[in-house]
Amino acid sequence: MANYPRKKKTLGHFKFGSVLFSTTLSLFIVGLFGVILIQAKTLTSMIRENIEVQVFLDKNLEQKDLDGIQDNLSKRSFILQKEDTLSIRFVSDEEAAATFIESTGEDFTKFLEDNPLRDSFVLTIAEEFQTSEQLDGIATEIEAIPGVFEVSYMTDLVDSINKNLLKISIVLGGFILILIITVVMLINNTIRLALFSQRFLIRSMQLVGATRGFIRKPFLSRAFLFGMMAGAFASVILFALVKYTQANIEGFAMLQNQQLLVLLFGILIGVGGILSVLSTLRAVNKYLNMSLDELY
Repeated sequence: MANYPRKKKTLGHFKFGSVLFSTTLSLFIVGLFGVILIQAKTLTSMIRENIEVQVFLDKNLEQKDLDGIQDNLSKRSFILQKEDTLSIRFVSDEEAAATFIESTGEDFTKFLEDNPLRDSFVLTIAEEFQTSEQLDGIATEIEAIPGVFEVSYMTDLVDSINKNLLKISIVLGGFILILIITVVMLINNTIRLALFSQRFLIRSMQLVGATRGFIRKPFLSRAFLFGMMAGAFASVILFALVKYTQANIEGFAMLQNQQLLVLLFGILIGVGGILSVLSTLRAVNKYLNMSLDELY
Protein backbone atom coordinates (compact mmCIF):
# COMPACT_ATOMS: atom_id res chain seq x y z
CA MET A 1 0.00 0.00 0.00
CA ALA A 2 1.49 3.29 -1.07
CA ASN A 3 2.22 5.91 1.57
CA TYR A 4 1.40 9.48 0.57
CA PRO A 5 3.19 12.29 2.37
CA ARG A 6 0.92 14.31 4.58
CA LYS A 7 0.88 18.05 4.09
CA LYS A 8 2.81 19.70 6.86
CA LYS A 9 0.80 22.17 8.94
CA THR A 10 2.31 25.59 9.46
CA LEU A 11 1.46 27.79 12.42
CA GLY A 12 -1.11 30.39 11.42
CA HIS A 13 -2.14 28.70 8.18
CA PHE A 14 -5.80 27.83 8.40
CA LYS A 15 -8.39 27.22 5.68
CA PHE A 16 -8.23 30.15 3.29
CA GLY A 17 -11.22 29.64 1.04
CA SER A 18 -14.01 29.14 3.57
CA VAL A 19 -12.92 32.02 5.80
CA LEU A 20 -12.51 34.42 2.87
CA PHE A 21 -15.87 33.44 1.34
CA SER A 22 -17.82 33.70 4.61
CA THR A 23 -16.24 37.01 5.59
CA THR A 24 -16.76 38.47 2.11
CA LEU A 25 -20.41 37.40 2.12
CA SER A 26 -20.97 38.88 5.58
CA LEU A 27 -19.34 42.19 4.68
CA PHE A 28 -21.24 42.30 1.39
CA ILE A 29 -24.54 42.06 3.26
CA VAL A 30 -23.42 44.84 5.62
CA GLY A 31 -22.28 46.94 2.66
CA LEU A 32 -25.55 46.37 0.81
CA PHE A 33 -27.45 47.68 3.80
CA GLY A 34 -25.01 50.60 3.93
CA VAL A 35 -25.82 51.44 0.30
CA ILE A 36 -29.52 51.43 1.19
CA LEU A 37 -28.84 53.81 4.09
CA ILE A 38 -26.90 56.14 1.78
CA GLN A 39 -29.82 56.16 -0.63
CA ALA A 40 -32.26 56.82 2.21
CA LYS A 41 -30.14 59.74 3.46
CA THR A 42 -29.86 61.23 -0.03
CA LEU A 43 -33.60 60.83 -0.59
CA THR A 44 -34.30 62.47 2.77
CA SER A 45 -32.12 65.44 1.83
CA MET A 46 -33.89 65.77 -1.51
CA ILE A 47 -37.29 65.77 0.21
CA ARG A 48 -36.19 68.38 2.73
CA GLU A 49 -34.76 70.58 -0.01
CA ASN A 50 -38.27 70.82 -1.47
CA ILE A 51 -39.63 72.34 1.74
CA GLU A 52 -39.71 76.09 1.10
CA VAL A 53 -40.25 79.02 3.43
CA GLN A 54 -41.95 82.04 1.87
CA VAL A 55 -41.09 85.49 3.20
CA PHE A 56 -43.83 87.93 2.13
CA LEU A 57 -42.83 91.60 2.05
CA ASP A 58 -44.59 94.88 2.72
CA LYS A 59 -46.13 96.65 -0.23
CA ASN A 60 -44.37 99.38 -2.22
CA LEU A 61 -40.83 98.69 -1.00
CA GLU A 62 -38.02 100.38 -2.91
CA GLN A 63 -35.20 98.41 -4.54
CA LYS A 64 -32.73 99.38 -1.83
CA ASP A 65 -35.12 97.97 0.77
CA LEU A 66 -35.39 94.72 -1.15
CA ASP A 67 -31.60 94.53 -1.45
CA GLY A 68 -31.25 95.17 2.28
CA ILE A 69 -33.69 92.39 3.19
CA GLN A 70 -31.96 89.95 0.84
CA ASP A 71 -28.56 90.86 2.27
CA ASN A 72 -29.94 90.38 5.79
CA LEU A 73 -31.33 86.95 4.93
CA SER A 74 -28.13 85.83 3.19
CA LYS A 75 -26.20 86.25 6.45
CA ARG A 76 -28.41 83.79 8.32
CA SER A 77 -26.82 80.41 9.06
CA PHE A 78 -30.06 78.48 8.52
CA ILE A 79 -30.18 79.17 4.76
CA LEU A 80 -29.21 76.12 2.69
CA GLN A 81 -25.98 76.61 0.76
CA LYS A 82 -25.61 74.32 -2.23
CA GLU A 83 -22.53 74.43 -4.44
CA ASP A 84 -21.50 77.79 -2.90
CA THR A 85 -24.90 79.28 -3.77
CA LEU A 86 -27.46 80.33 -1.18
CA SER A 87 -31.00 79.06 -1.77
CA ILE A 88 -32.71 82.46 -1.83
CA ARG A 89 -35.04 83.34 -4.69
CA PHE A 90 -36.91 86.60 -5.19
CA VAL A 91 -40.47 86.40 -6.58
CA SER A 92 -42.13 89.65 -7.59
CA ASP A 93 -45.87 90.21 -7.20
CA GLU A 94 -46.23 90.09 -11.01
CA GLU A 95 -44.49 86.69 -11.16
CA ALA A 96 -46.65 85.42 -8.29
CA ALA A 97 -49.80 86.59 -10.12
CA ALA A 98 -48.74 84.92 -13.36
CA THR A 99 -48.00 81.65 -11.54
CA PHE A 100 -51.37 81.79 -9.76
CA ILE A 101 -53.29 82.38 -13.00
CA GLU A 102 -51.40 79.57 -14.78
CA SER A 103 -51.97 77.04 -12.00
CA THR A 104 -55.65 77.87 -11.26
CA GLY A 105 -56.85 79.10 -14.64
CA GLU A 106 -58.57 82.07 -12.96
CA ASP A 107 -57.51 85.60 -13.94
CA PHE A 108 -58.29 87.77 -10.91
CA THR A 109 -56.95 90.86 -12.72
CA LYS A 110 -60.22 91.03 -14.68
CA PHE A 111 -62.26 91.93 -11.61
CA LEU A 112 -59.55 93.32 -9.27
CA GLU A 113 -57.81 96.57 -10.07
CA ASP A 114 -54.97 96.00 -7.63
CA ASN A 115 -52.73 92.91 -7.38
CA PRO A 116 -53.35 91.48 -3.87
CA LEU A 117 -50.21 89.33 -4.02
CA ARG A 118 -46.93 90.52 -2.57
CA ASP A 119 -43.24 90.43 -3.43
CA SER A 120 -41.57 87.59 -1.60
CA PHE A 121 -38.35 85.71 -1.01
CA VAL A 122 -38.47 81.93 -1.23
CA LEU A 123 -35.94 80.25 1.06
CA THR A 124 -34.72 76.69 1.47
CA ILE A 125 -33.72 75.92 5.04
CA ALA A 126 -30.70 73.72 5.80
CA GLU A 127 -31.60 70.18 6.86
CA GLU A 128 -30.29 70.53 10.41
CA PHE A 129 -32.72 73.42 11.08
CA GLN A 130 -35.89 71.67 9.92
CA THR A 131 -37.55 70.63 13.16
CA SER A 132 -40.91 72.27 13.87
CA GLU A 133 -39.51 74.19 16.85
CA GLN A 134 -36.54 75.50 14.88
CA LEU A 135 -38.72 76.56 11.94
CA ASP A 136 -41.05 78.42 14.30
CA GLY A 137 -38.03 80.24 15.73
CA ILE A 138 -36.72 81.02 12.23
CA ALA A 139 -40.12 82.42 11.20
CA THR A 140 -40.18 84.67 14.27
CA GLU A 141 -36.60 85.79 13.59
CA ILE A 142 -37.32 86.67 9.95
CA GLU A 143 -40.58 88.49 10.76
CA ALA A 144 -38.57 90.85 12.98
CA ILE A 145 -36.69 92.14 9.91
CA PRO A 146 -38.01 95.57 8.79
CA GLY A 147 -40.04 95.28 5.59
CA VAL A 148 -41.14 91.67 6.19
CA PHE A 149 -44.90 91.26 6.31
CA GLU A 150 -45.30 87.55 7.04
CA VAL A 151 -43.41 84.24 6.96
CA SER A 152 -45.21 81.12 5.80
CA TYR A 153 -44.32 77.45 5.44
CA MET A 154 -46.25 74.16 5.34
CA THR A 155 -46.33 73.23 9.03
CA ASP A 156 -48.33 70.03 8.56
CA LEU A 157 -45.97 68.78 5.84
CA VAL A 158 -42.89 69.41 7.99
CA ASP A 159 -44.45 67.59 10.98
CA SER A 160 -45.50 64.67 8.79
CA ILE A 161 -42.04 64.32 7.21
CA ASN A 162 -40.26 64.49 10.57
CA LYS A 163 -42.56 61.89 12.17
CA ASN A 164 -42.23 59.48 9.26
CA LEU A 165 -38.46 59.87 9.13
CA LEU A 166 -38.26 59.15 12.86
CA LYS A 167 -40.24 55.93 12.42
CA ILE A 168 -38.08 54.85 9.48
CA SER A 169 -34.90 55.63 11.47
CA ILE A 170 -36.06 53.46 14.38
CA VAL A 171 -36.85 50.53 12.07
CA LEU A 172 -33.54 50.85 10.19
CA GLY A 173 -31.68 51.14 13.49
CA GLY A 174 -33.22 47.86 14.67
CA PHE A 175 -32.24 46.11 11.44
CA ILE A 176 -28.69 47.47 11.68
CA LEU A 177 -28.31 46.16 15.25
CA ILE A 178 -29.58 42.69 14.31
CA LEU A 179 -27.39 42.64 11.20
CA ILE A 180 -24.24 43.63 13.10
CA ILE A 181 -24.80 40.95 15.75
CA THR A 182 -25.44 38.30 13.06
CA VAL A 183 -22.35 39.25 11.04
CA VAL A 184 -20.08 39.26 14.10
CA MET A 185 -21.35 35.82 15.15
CA LEU A 186 -20.94 34.44 11.61
CA ILE A 187 -17.36 35.66 11.22
CA ASN A 188 -16.47 34.56 14.75
CA ASN A 189 -17.85 31.02 14.23
CA THR A 190 -16.22 30.67 10.81
CA ILE A 191 -12.77 31.57 12.11
CA ARG A 192 -13.20 29.44 15.25
CA LEU A 193 -14.01 26.39 13.11
CA ALA A 194 -11.11 27.15 10.76
CA LEU A 195 -8.70 27.22 13.71
CA PHE A 196 -10.04 23.96 15.13
CA SER A 197 -7.54 21.96 13.06
CA GLN A 198 -4.68 24.02 14.52
CA ARG A 199 -5.43 23.30 18.18
CA PHE A 200 -2.82 20.51 18.54
CA LEU A 201 -0.17 22.56 16.76
CA ILE A 202 -0.87 25.42 19.18
CA ARG A 203 -0.43 23.03 22.13
CA SER A 204 2.79 21.65 20.63
CA MET A 205 4.20 25.17 20.35
CA GLN A 206 3.31 25.77 23.98
CA LEU A 207 5.08 22.59 25.05
CA VAL A 208 8.35 23.60 23.34
CA GLY A 209 8.29 26.93 25.19
CA ALA A 210 6.81 29.34 22.61
CA THR A 211 5.28 32.44 24.17
CA ARG A 212 1.64 33.31 23.71
CA GLY A 213 2.57 36.37 21.66
CA PHE A 214 4.75 34.30 19.33
CA ILE A 215 1.90 31.82 18.76
CA ARG A 216 -0.73 34.50 18.22
CA LYS A 217 1.28 36.63 15.77
CA PRO A 218 1.02 34.50 12.58
CA PHE A 219 -2.68 33.84 13.20
CA LEU A 220 -3.48 37.52 13.73
CA SER A 221 -1.45 38.78 10.78
CA ARG A 222 -3.06 36.23 8.45
CA ALA A 223 -6.52 37.02 9.81
CA PHE A 224 -5.98 40.74 9.28
CA LEU A 225 -4.92 40.11 5.68
CA PHE A 226 -7.92 37.84 5.04
CA GLY A 227 -10.29 40.37 6.60
CA MET A 228 -9.03 43.27 4.50
CA MET A 229 -9.14 41.13 1.35
CA ALA A 230 -12.72 40.16 2.16
CA GLY A 231 -13.62 43.83 2.66
CA ALA A 232 -12.00 44.71 -0.67
CA PHE A 233 -13.82 41.89 -2.49
CA ALA A 234 -17.15 42.90 -0.93
CA SER A 235 -16.52 46.53 -1.99
CA VAL A 236 -15.75 45.51 -5.58
CA ILE A 237 -18.95 43.44 -5.79
CA LEU A 238 -21.00 46.29 -4.31
CA PHE A 239 -19.45 48.81 -6.71
CA ALA A 240 -20.27 46.59 -9.69
CA LEU A 241 -23.83 46.11 -8.40
CA VAL A 242 -24.32 49.87 -7.94
CA LYS A 243 -22.99 50.62 -11.43
CA TYR A 244 -25.21 47.95 -12.96
CA THR A 245 -28.26 49.32 -11.15
CA GLN A 246 -27.47 52.88 -12.22
CA ALA A 247 -27.28 51.78 -15.85
CA ASN A 248 -30.57 49.89 -15.76
CA ILE A 249 -32.83 51.80 -13.36
CA GLU A 250 -33.73 55.36 -14.29
CA GLY A 251 -33.20 57.90 -11.52
CA PHE A 252 -31.15 55.54 -9.35
CA ALA A 253 -27.99 57.57 -9.95
CA MET A 254 -29.63 60.60 -8.30
CA LEU A 255 -29.73 58.73 -4.98
CA GLN A 256 -26.01 57.97 -4.93
CA ASN A 257 -23.43 59.91 -2.97
CA GLN A 258 -19.95 59.11 -4.28
CA GLN A 259 -18.14 60.41 -1.19
CA LEU A 260 -20.27 58.30 1.16
CA LEU A 261 -19.80 55.25 -1.08
CA VAL A 262 -16.01 55.61 -0.96
CA LEU A 263 -16.24 56.03 2.83
CA LEU A 264 -18.43 52.90 3.03
CA PHE A 265 -15.89 50.86 1.05
CA GLY A 266 -13.09 52.03 3.32
CA ILE A 267 -15.13 51.11 6.39
CA LEU A 268 -15.83 47.63 4.98
CA ILE A 269 -12.10 46.99 4.45
CA GLY A 270 -11.20 48.28 7.92
CA VAL A 271 -14.05 46.46 9.67
CA GLY A 272 -13.16 43.25 7.85
CA GLY A 273 -9.61 43.39 9.17
CA ILE A 274 -10.60 44.35 12.71
CA LEU A 275 -13.39 41.76 13.08
CA SER A 276 -11.17 39.00 11.71
CA VAL A 277 -8.37 39.90 14.13
CA LEU A 278 -10.70 40.05 17.15
CA SER A 279 -12.40 36.76 16.26
CA THR A 280 -9.03 35.08 15.67
CA LEU A 281 -7.64 36.43 18.91
CA ARG A 282 -10.64 35.06 20.80
CA ALA A 283 -10.33 31.63 19.13
CA VAL A 284 -6.55 31.37 19.66
CA ASN A 285 -6.86 32.37 23.31
CA LYS A 286 -9.53 29.71 23.74
CA TYR A 287 -7.20 26.97 22.49
CA LEU A 288 -4.25 28.38 24.42
CA ASN A 289 -6.22 28.10 27.66
CA MET A 290 -7.64 24.62 26.99
CA SER A 291 -6.41 21.63 28.93
CA LEU A 292 -5.15 18.57 27.05
CA ASP A 293 -8.35 16.66 27.77
CA GLU A 294 -10.48 19.51 26.39
CA LEU A 295 -8.45 19.56 23.16
CA TYR A 296 -9.61 15.98 22.45
